Amino acid sequence: MNQDIPEGFSPHFRKSGMTDPWEPLYSRNTGDAIFLGLRAGPAHANSRGFVHGALITALADNAMGLSCGLKLEGATGLVTVGVAVDFIATARLGQWLEIRPVVLKSGRNLCFCAATVHADDTLCARANATFRALMSEKSPAS
Repeated sequence: MNQDIPEGFSPHFRKSGMTDPWEPLYSRNTGDAIFLGLRAGPAHANSRGFVHGALITALADNAMGLSCGLKLEGATGLVTVGVAVDFIATARLGQWLEIRPVVLKSGRNLCFCAATVHADDTLCARANATFRALMSEKSPAS
């Protein structure tokens, strides 16, 4: 199994109980987006030995939300309003799975994002999501 990690990726900076079982995860900040990647292994597979669609969905949601976070000034967090994923091809064990988001529009409270998901060089899914920004409470003027 090829364990090479593409140039520009480093261990993912954002840890959570949801993604811990899928480690090691990698990310790359392009300045406009946060790409996520992993080398597909047994912990990522369904009973057929393909990368599970729920993993693809969760990581696409994560990458798109983090990317929107780059664009929303003053946001203390983001919550997913909606996410949709279309599965185009199968991702298999040993392949490099990479989520490539693009922020489509960022407003005051909402952000819209799309992403493509690639297994090595094959497009295997596309995703769209809308996020609501959680803004910090401003203290009243004294």
